[in-house]
Amino acid sequence: MLPGVVLIKACLNGSRSPDQHPAVPVSPEDLASEAQRAVAAGAGALHAHPRAADGSETLDPAACDAAVLAIRRACPGVPVGLSTGAFIEPDPSRRLELISAWTERPDFASANFRDEGILELCDLLHRLGIGIEAGISTMVEADALAASGWWRRLQRVLVEPVDLVPAEAVAEAERIGAALDHAEIDARRVYHGYHMATWAVIEHGLEGGWDVRVGLEDTLQLPDGSTVSGNADLVAAAVAMARERGRIPE
Repeated sequence: MLPGVVLIKACLNGSRSPDQHPAVPVSPEDLASEAQRAVAAGAGALHAHPRAADGSETLDPAACDAAVLAIRRACPGVPVGLSTGAFIEPDPSRRLELISAWTERPDFASANFRDEGILELCDLLHRLGIGIEAGISTMVEADALAASGWWRRLQRVLVEPVDLVPAEAVAEAERIGAALDHAEIDARRVYHGYHMATWAVIEHGLEGGWDVRVGLEDTLQLPDGSTVSGNADLVAAAVAMARERGRIPE
């Protein structure tokens, strides 16, 4: 067990659309409102995917600057992070060009170690003063992180198994954790899963004393299977789980 209070990070929207859930925020204003509610429920950090005018995910500087600024104004002092995933911009050179033009730079950004050009991306984020969260979904990616040497300059490691079966997702999280331990990667970890596997992975992370992530990007359901009204419901459920395990004071 690791001592200390855990961080609960809210992932506000991800790739989801309002068609999938009416509370999914797309505009900067809606992101700011959902962020406020998530922070009131106990979130200590925020992660968002800014959108273009047509609702698609984007790394465009104008959209990213507007989203980060709106969230910061709504939640002063709360760290804000963005995604840099290749699923948003697959061209590595174009991705670097867009991120270089951000002026309202986020506090941190996720960098998926399965993406082409990941080392160049980490180098850019580091030079821009943006904290790096290494996204690790498999042992292969954990090994790639260890070999890269970048783990020495990370803000956090995202342990994010993609299996949707809860038991299998936890097993993969355990394997990733063991690989990180073997490589002596001591960066803070954030555990999260997808759909109903979300809660099993969060429970696993909390049992180890690690930080966790939850939000509409990851799941639309509470542990009992009921549909949530928004990000705040998910954060509140994670806070309750953390309190039950003594990871957040009453």
